[in-house]
Amino acid sequence: MNSRIKIAGVILAGGRARRMSNQDKGLLAFKGRPLVGYALAALAPVVEVVFINANRSIEAYRELGCPVISDQTDSFDGPLAGILTAMIHADAAILLVMPCDSPLIKTEHLQKMLFALAENNADVAVAFDGERLHPVFLAIKTGLQSSLQDYLSDGERKVMTWLTRQDWVQVDFSNEPEVLSNINTLDDLARLESYPLA
Repeated sequence: MNSRIKIAGVILAGGRARRMSNQDKGLLAFKGRPLVGYALAALAPVVEVVFINANRSIEAYRELGCPVISDQTDSFDGPLAGILTAMIHADAAILLVMPCDSPLIKTEHLQKMLFALAENNADVAVAFDGERLHPVFLAIKTGLQSSLQDYLSDGERKVMTWLTRQDWVQVDFSNEPEVLSNINTLDDLARLESYPLA
């Protein structure tokens, strides 16, 4: 990436986490620290600012020292709503997006996303595990803000439907698909607890 290009990061922590009994996933402990802390550690070396997109537990997230931003509506409209909010707040050309519940992602993986975006001169880079896309792991140009705003204003919510209308490229993580693992249930949490962190 051109070092003069400004990059911001956003951690998506704005969901209801129904499969986690509505617990706030980003604040759940994983190997002794909150899940969101792993996302912060991965993003910090490659971005100028990290936003946490949260719609509850606002004060708890603020204690982590990052700006906390909430969706434009209070209806929990999904990942795209959080991405749009970050685009509105970010004074940056590129936004790195990741969820709050994927503790195996490291800075090197995010750098790979940025490289793919630049190498292909794409507007969006989406993580791919060899079998499926992971559309909450993105490097995305903030110039898509008006397109995303229009899409959400039309009542649409599906991430992949919007992404496939853009100039996008997939980023292949098929050699280490586990890094894209996310924690949706307490069983997921227990399974990943036994996974060694590098």
